[in-house]
Amino acid sequence: MASERRFHLAQVNIALPREPLDTPLLAEFVAALAPVNAAAEASPGFVWRLATEDGDATGVQGFGDERLIVNLSVWESLEALRSFVYSQRAHLAVLRRRREWFERLGESSVVLWWVPAGHRPSVDEAEQRLAALRADGPTAGAFSFRESFAPPSDDGAGRGRASVDRRALCAAGD
Repeated sequence: MASERRFHLAQVNIALPREPLDTPLLAEFVAALAPVNAAAEASPGFVWRLATEDGDATGVQGFGDERLIVNLSVWESLEALRSFVYSQRAHLAVLRRRREWFERLGESSVVLWWVPAGHRPSVDEAEQRLAALRADGPTAGAFSFRESFAPPSDDGAGRGRASVDRRALCAAGD
């Protein structure tokens, strides 16, 4: 368990809104941002999230498309992130409506990776990790909820695949 304290889990997910954020179609999504972000910050295991002065990251540019929304955060563990994503009510309500508000990207839009405790990943770093997942599939350096990896050991080597919680994946429609 010592290595889990030495490493935290970074995650990025990107989304392409069907319309601009200031349109009626996205009004309920935009209204949910502050409560969902507050719920994340209050969740056990939350460490950090990318945010602008407005308190969210909708104005952050990246991934080669100015229309994309970037959500980048760090958590103490995979279990903490999974619990928030698949159990927190406000987040689940948004997650269940994602097809209403966002286009399907046709390739991975979420990537997870381990970072040294205290590290705050950049959008560029997140882009590289997502590109690696898309190119190589899940590896210890870029993986998904479906195929996750344990944190590196003290010598820096990966510890192999972590178990998959199929019930959580099914509940979210993953």
